Amino acid sequence: MPVVASVLDLIGNTPVVDVSHLSPNPRVRILAKLESQNPAGSVKDRIAMSMVEAAEADGTLQPGATLLEPSSGNTGIALAMICRLRGYHLKIVLPQNVTAERRQMLEAYGAEIIPSPAEEGSNGAVRLAQKLADEHPDWVFLYQYGNEANPTAHLTGTGPEILRDVPEITHFVAGLGTSGTLMGVGAYMAEHAPHVKMYAVEPPSGEHVEGLRSLDDGYVPPVFEKWGGIDALHGKRIVRPADSIVWTRRLVNEAGIFAGISSGAAMAGAAKLAERLEEGVIVFIVCDGGWKYLSTGAYTEDLETVIDSIEDVIYF
Repeated sequence: MPVVASVLDLIGNTPVVDVSHLSPNPRVRILAKLESQNPAGSVKDRIAMSMVEAAEADGTLQPGATLLEPSSGNTGIALAMICRLRGYHLKIVLPQNVTAERRQMLEAYGAEIIPSPAEEGSNGAVRLAQKLADEHPDWVFLYQYGNEANPTAHLTGTGPEILRDVPEITHFVAGLGTSGTLMGVGAYMAEHAPHVKMYAVEPPSGEHVEGLRSLDDGYVPPVFEKWGGIDALHGKRIVRPADSIVWTRRLVNEAGIFAGISSGAAMAGAAKLAERLEEGVIVFIVCDGGWKYLSTGAYTEDLETVIDSIEDVIYF
């Protein structure tokens, strides 16, 4: 591998690992794209870099600017890494019930944390950030949920990488959060490999798998609407909290992939899809690594105890 000029040059081109031994259908291969291998540890490195570069290109971001963003962890950490290297000051609106690891990582990169009420979760952080952005128009509010550079990062990066590395792909599975991954990869596949079917993973309405959203709960990310939304998807797989934890543990115990909870949900969705297919090749996204979740006991504590705690701790 060549020497790179900056750690930012390591964003993207993540590896793909065959985990077909976890497939419930021997005629369906399942492949994991390890976005945890990005330098700040998650798929959000891609969109953070894309949003910053777009804002720099159009003049929104000037030297020494202050950025504001709501995040439950991964986007904030990615932005904090980039802002530290680019010379920007970052304010992250962070729910008070995130794990200690992600708060410490934000602080290590020099981000300023603005707490939002724990009981309001990620949506509360978004509301507070929008209020602060209105009150401080001199701050740059990138707003990942509505920023076109979010899905564009996957249109120009993730999608082409997947088709390059797995030309035999038939299905793509990813969690529905901001929807940027699904919309961007979906747009790329629609043009270059229209046979590839796109599937979203989401929790049941009213249930909580942090990092994922149920559209039936009322909040629809603007990116989802702008990029074709439901028309871009060929289906959804509903994954409950218990499934997410069980498959997260299976990834680490049976495949050696130390992943976060929403990655377990994506794997669960891929397995559910595989059961219904006659044959195929499924690629799913491992959103991040497991190091930010160790304090939750998600990998070692009694399963029922962990599931009960999901409502109290933001995992993704």
